[in-house]
Amino acid sequence: MNKTTVSPIIAGVMNWGVWDKNLSVSEMENRIHICLENKITTFDHADIYGGYTTEAQFGKAFVKSGIAREKMELISKCGIQLVTENRNYPLKQYEYSKEYIIASVENSLKNLQTSYLDVLLLHRPSPLMQADEIAEAVLKLKTEGKIIDFGLSNFTPSQSELIRQKTDIGYNQISFSATNYQPMLDGSLDYMQLHHIKPMSWNPLGSVFRADNEQTHRLKVVLARLVAKYELGADTILLSWILKHPAKIVPIAGTVNVARLQSLMKAVELKLDQEDWFAIWSESMGNEVP
Repeated sequence: MNKTTVSPIIAGVMNWGVWDKNLSVSEMENRIHICLENKITTFDHADIYGGYTTEAQFGKAFVKSGIAREKMELISKCGIQLVTENRNYPLKQYEYSKEYIIASVENSLKNLQTSYLDVLLLHRPSPLMQADEIAEAVLKLKTEGKIIDFGLSNFTPSQSELIRQKTDIGYNQISFSATNYQPMLDGSLDYMQLHHIKPMSWNPLGSVFRADNEQTHRLKVVLARLVAKYELGADTILLSWILKHPAKIVPIAGTVNVARLQSLMKAVELKLDQEDWFAIWSESMGNEVP
């Protein structure tokens, strides 16, 4: 069971730094304020974002904002060793030793300028991960108050079960969208519902606005009809499609656009008709449901 509460839509911070938008500290501070003003209180980080630089930038912005720590929730991930100028790793790999997990969390806390993470996630599953050792690290971090809740990212049901046998799992962050709907067919979302694991969805808009293919063409046609029906943007409708699933999936929105940040919660308010939900899924598949 979750020990933490996250906002219905989470702000994804991956693109805030040098990997994409390269926001200044003042610009990050502005986006933090805008998120909180619009009831987006949870921010999704990973140690590797920006080549190990974005957490520290955000931390400076957080301190500059003057916002009380208890007004927001901070998520971070660890486990990927990324080859960058800031880390002298021989190659990209995964590392989940007890010592590494603890050191990663302590480094994230230092960079984010906070004493605790609301949620720690293991970034990607490793064939070499030892569930006992992971559980020991999680227990120590929870006991010391450095993390409140623990979860996974990109883990299959069987990989999740391996970890769940040793320690509680509150979350699993997966790729899920109208164009990537497999998690609701392959047992991933069923498993999470069964074990009270809250799913988070990264890339919740999928490839609708990024790819030019038959699937996205079909979806754009049905979305145009629904935009006219609901008088809301296509992105809002796609987020609402995710939110309607009974697994209570939390989308992670990576936008830094002020107007879009201000409109994200409209997806929570929208109650998509069931026939429209199935219309989106059917057009994504390219055929009606079996």
